[in-house]
Amino acid sequence: MSMQSKLKARGLFMLAAFVVVLVVIFMPVFPGSGKKVNGLDYMDNLFNMISKGSSYFIPKAIKDSEKFAGKMIDVKVAMKSDQQATETGKMMEVIGAQAAVSGKEVVVKGDMGLMLQASLVDADFMFKNDGKPVADKYGIPEKNVMFNWHVLFGAIGKDLTKQEKFEEAKPFANVQKKALEPSYNYFGVDAKNWQENLALIIFALAFYVFYTLWYGFGLMWLFEGLGLKIGH
Repeated sequence: MSMQSKLKARGLFMLAAFVVVLVVIFMPVFPGSGKKVNGLDYMDNLFNMISKGSSYFIPKAIKDSEKFAGKMIDVKVAMKSDQQATETGKMMEVIGAQAAVSGKEVVVKGDMGLMLQASLVDADFMFKNDGKPVADKYGIPEKNVMFNWHVLFGAIGKDLTKQEKFEEAKPFANVQKKALEPSYNYFGVDAKNWQENLALIIFALAFYVFYTLWYGFGLMWLFEGLGLKIGH
């Protein structure tokens, strides 16, 4: 057998094996949450769980918010809809702040430390995948509550910045990014420690590199076996 024929056979074998592995990856044969999932969903779930395990900043945020206890704010914010404004007004009343709702606008007056603490308690429940206490507290679906907090804090930060109260605006932005967003985005995802899954992470990254090279060399040998040369 000529070298060209050998290269063509080698390339075809590698590409055929590549396709077989690809088919297996897309088959629901990997363990998931109560059901089998395909390889892409399995790895996506794994990295989501590891990412969540590295995103728990709520205890520090709670401690940082304590220094704002007793500091009063008076802001006028615009929510996304009339319904969201009504829900936000109800939430403020539940935690002990004053809220006047008019259409999409809400005038909020109260202790900013109280607002921060209340949102962080809710975020902590949600981060731990326990939305019932949050929903029961306000009589509003738990994900709505977290979305309302997020929109409210963004609007509060903007209004306080306009008032040149930069020190008061900063913690609302911090809580948004480090507590509200992770608790909303990762709700329902179990947290995993990356150190405990280091071997699997290394295997996944190594396999990705190997699998890419496998495909590339398969194509290269097939083309060379067909007499095609790649140049520049």
